[in-house]
This record gives sequence, C-alpha cells and structure tokens, in this order.
Amino acid sequence: MPSEIEIKLDLSNEALESLLGSDLLGDPDEALQQSSTYFETGDRRLSQKGFSLRIRSTGASHIQTVKTSGPAKSLFVRSEWETPIEGNEPVLDHTSPLISEFGPELEVEAAFTVFIERRVWNIELNGTRLEVVVDRGDVVSGNRRSPVQEIEVELKDGDPKDLFIFIRKIDAIAPFRFGIQSKSERGLALLDRQQFMFKAEHLDLDRNTKASAAFREIAASCFRQFRLNEEILRQRRNSEALHQARVALRRLRSAFSLFRPLLMGDEPKRIQEELRWLAGVMGEARNLDVLLMKAKDSDLRAKLKDARNKAYSDAVEALESARARALMLDFNEWLQCDLDRAGGSATSEDTSASEFAARALDKMRKKLKKYGSALAETDDEHRHQVRKDAKKLRYAAEFFGSLFDDKRGTRRHRKFIAAMEELQDHLGALNDLATGPDVLQQHGLADHPARESVVSHDDKNALIRMAQSSVDEVIDTKRFWR
Repeated sequence: MPSEIEIKLDLSNEALESLLGSDLLGDPDEALQQSSTYFETGDRRLSQKGFSLRIRSTGASHIQTVKTSGPAKSLFVRSEWETPIEGNEPVLDHTSPLISEFGPELEVEAAFTVFIERRVWNIELNGTRLEVVVDRGDVVSGNRRSPVQEIEVELKDGDPKDLFIFIRKIDAIAPFRFGIQSKSERGLALLDRQQFMFKAEHLDLDRNTKASAAFREIAASCFRQFRLNEEILRQRRNSEALHQARVALRRLRSAFSLFRPLLMGDEPKRIQEELRWLAGVMGEARNLDVLLMKAKDSDLRAKLKDARNKAYSDAVEALESARARALMLDFNEWLQCDLDRAGGSATSEDTSASEFAARALDKMRKKLKKYGSALAETDDEHRHQVRKDAKKLRYAAEFFGSLFDDKRGTRRHRKFIAAMEELQDHLGALNDLATGPDVLQQHGLADHPARESVVSHDDKNALIRMAQSSVDEVIDTKRFWR
C-alpha cells in the first residue's frame, strides 16, 4: 500500500502572490484545470470510517482515488489507491478497498465538487526530489462554496529534512499556516452546520506499534485539534474555540511529559516551553470568560468585557506572531524529521505502545494516589498541583484507551473516564475559588461593588470533601490497562 508524505500550507491571497512573484518557484512545469467530484453514502459511512472517494477530471482523463485519512493516521501521511476509469461514475469492484471495507452492496452519490486551477513544480534540493503544487479554486455543494488556496509540498524521494528546508524558504517569503483539512473535509463541512469548536478526536492506536510511533500519532492529533480551533478563534473570537485550543495545547504538553523518556535532546523541552507560553496567553482570556459567565451587574460585566476583548486581541496577536509561526514550524519539523534521529526509537524505553502505556498509567495513578490522599490537610497550591496531575492522567487515559479495547477494557475505560471527569469538576471548582479574586485583582476590579457576584461562594470544605471522595473513587476504579 503506497504512502505519500506531504505538507499542506494555507496562505492568504497576498502571501501567495508574494510567493508566485518571487524567484523561488519560477515558471511552473505544468498548469491545468481540474474538477474533482467527491462521493459519499447517504449516512456518511465513508468519512466516518476515515475514507474518501473522488473522481478527478483533467481534460478527457478521469482518475478515481480512494484515500484513508482521519485522526488515526499520521498528520502528514496518507494512504491512497488510484485507478484510471472511463466517465464520471465510480467503479466499485473487487479491486477497490471500499468493497473490502463496506461490502459489495455499497452505494454512493455525488456530494460536492472541487474546482481547481493547479500549478506544479518539480524541485530538486540537495539530491532530494520534491513536488510543489499550488491549488486555487472553490469547493462547491449546491449553492454553498468555500475557497481553496493552498500549497502542497510532497516528498517524492530523499530526505524529509530537505522538504522542511524548502518550506522554510517559503516561510521567508510568504507567511503560512499548516493546513490540516483535506479538500474532502472542506467539502463535508459545507454539507454540515457550521462548527464553532472542535473537541479531541478519537485516537485508534495499534497496540503493537512502537511507543515512539504512538507519540507521533498522539502529537499530530493534538496539533490538528489546535489548528481547527485556532482558525475559528482568529476569525470569530469564539470562547469555546479558545477553550478547546487551550485544551489541545494542554494535551500536547501532557504528551511531551508522558513520553519524556523517549524524547532525546534539548528541542522537546524548548518546544514544550513555547507551548506553555502560547497556552498562557490564551489562559488570560479564558479566566475572564469564566468570570463573565457569572457576571450579572451591568457595570462589572461591561468592565470584564473590555478586559476580555483586550485579552482576546492579545491572544490573536500571539497566534499571528512570528514567534508562534516559528513554534509551529519547529514542532512539525522535529516531529517528522528529528524524533527518531534524536535516538527515541533506539532507547530501551521504546517498547510496544501497550507496554509503555501500562507502565506510564501505573506511574501517574500512583502519583495521584500519593499526593491526592489528604486534600483537606494541604493548601491551594498543592491542590492545584493535584488538579494538574489528574488532568495528565485523564489525557493519558484518553490517548491510550484504544490499546485496551477488548470488552473488559472498554467497560473499565468508560468507568475510569467518568470517575476522572467527576474529579476534574470538583478540583476545577476549588481552583475557581482560589483564582477568581486574583483575576479581579489583576484587572483592577478587586474593589468593584459587585465583585462578590462573580467570586465563587461554594463551601470550600464541602468541595474538598467531594474532591477527596472523587480521588478515592478514581483509585478504587479498576484499571482498564491491567
């Protein structure tokens, strides 16, 4: 089953014009008009299972392509099957992977069409062969359309490092963001109601895969969740998109911590610190969102809104900064090119993903048991640390759930996650008690007449008792990984 490694870049019209007007690409080796019709079942079974089916027409030729994609695949690696066909109707016979997956009764219909002006360059760099494609056009479904303006840089032969060297040449001329939505996903989005936030997608890890390969899939999934929400946040300043973008960064940082024994060299630590910076900027806006949800007094609400608007501007400014762009480029280059070279795959820790997961989950559970055993006898700072430990354990449980998906494991996993959610709710309420006054102080509102209305008045001792009960429940819940 052939695989391709390609990086997709999204650019503004101005940035793309700057690139095309530069000396980097020159005249294209090929320019053509294409239309690609994508097909689906009535109940969306193809996309739900991570498949897409299209027929691409260029002049009189028609190529049918089946691709596998979705959260279970590495972010920039996709498998595909191409077949020349006659006409514009899909050919689904015994040679198609779709028939193997869905059976011979599979019926599909046209869902949307992508009209593209495509330009192609064949680039050689340090002996590495790259194909650079610039696509401009629209995805169309009925009377709805979505513009496409992207570059794909595909490694045809050679060193993936050279691919990133070339991408950095693009970045020096035209700022971009990593594209994480395929044209198929853009089309499906046209068919659905508009989403205003994206939660983490289910991970489907192979229990026999190496731990380092599992890390790459987990990190790519976290990055994808971040980018999906970042787009909405930049365009709409939506509070749920902000929250989920922060969750994605927290999950990614937790993955770095979880897999630390495999991550050699200084770069992982530096990337993690930069992720902490970006999450911190967005955290300022999130803290104000939390207070605003409680504010009823019109004057206090207006002042909190002003502070929130500034915090959102700071967050968007950070996301659009050269520092954030460099972080995303460094992270993806390290993930694709340097993770294995740094020695991760050679270390004795790089066992099967299921062995690594079981050891890691045992260690994190033991830590929660030790430090969460006497919440009433400690201070807010200690309880906040327990809250962070609990989050890391929950994220790890979500990352690794598919590795233990037999009937017993699935049942235990469901109960474990439910217990973790309850614990996080109680520890979060305790955290709100501690941080609310600090946020008001930070924005000069500590003495506002209505300050008491937005500061939590929950019974702290009662919350501590409930949190302690939840810690005990998590520890008593049977381990899904054993």
